[in-house]
Amino acid sequence: MHIAVLGMGRMGRAVAGRLLDGGHRVTVWNRTEGKAAELISAGATEAGTVAAAVSGVDAALTALADDAAVTSVAFGELQTSLDSGTPYIDCSTVSPALGAALADGFGDRFLALPIVGGPGTVTAGKATLLAGGPAQLRERLAPLLGTLSERVRHYDSAAHALTAKVTTNFLLISGVAALAEAFTVGRSGGLGDDQLRELLADAPVVAPAVANRFDAVLTASPDGWWTTVLGAKDAGLAVDIAAEAGAHLPLAEIVRTRYEDAARTNPGADIAAIAALYRDGGDSAQV
Repeated sequence: MHIAVLGMGRMGRAVAGRLLDGGHRVTVWNRTEGKAAELISAGATEAGTVAAAVSGVDAALTALADDAAVTSVAFGELQTSLDSGTPYIDCSTVSPALGAALADGFGDRFLALPIVGGPGTVTAGKATLLAGGPAQLRERLAPLLGTLSERVRHYDSAAHALTAKVTTNFLLISGVAALAEAFTVGRSGGLGDDQLRELLADAPVVAPAVANRFDAVLTASPDGWWTTVLGAKDAGLAVDIAAEAGAHLPLAEIVRTRYEDAARTNPGADIAAIAALYRDGGDSAQV
């Protein structure tokens, strides 16, 4: 298949690379040039515009940061340039409301495909794909989905797939925040970092996805791909989904505020950097 991948953040690059490795022809586009050098060396073609990227493709795929970015691209040049009947896939973590709007705007050729797993997991073909859209479209795109991963969960609508993604994301970002506070409890009581590592690194109370960031949270490392800005965004999506149904999530509101606080200090840092709020005279007392 010939696939256009729009958005060259870390996830977009991982998806494009996985498709290239699977033998697909890939054209890439990014609002800011210069992020696709490795992909171009591996055989991808870079387009200067969305219209050029999607010309003649078998499917177009976006991997963008948030609702605003997806809305701008999807309901802008993509919608006016994509050939009638060509599938449009969005891998971004956005609101279910936007997913429903995209399904309305693009009809039965739209598939929401949020991805559970980081860029490294995508590259290894071990991510879980949450495919939300018409069954016939999911079947049509089976070669593409199979290249990305064998782990596909199917949903009857884009909104349901996106709700599933926000549900999983909230568990991770809240778990990372809780781990940062658990470390603060231990340190406040006199435990050293080596003792905390010995106590908790392999403890069953720490979920595997949180455990993957154990040392990063322990050291408040800024290195990683899921930024504090995105953490705040995802917690906000959880709050909004629940509010639509009349439910109140006080914990999610606190988690969102904590990531917003961390983002003000270092917006490009990984979610593990939330731990910096509790170190070196941080403002943990305000929680």
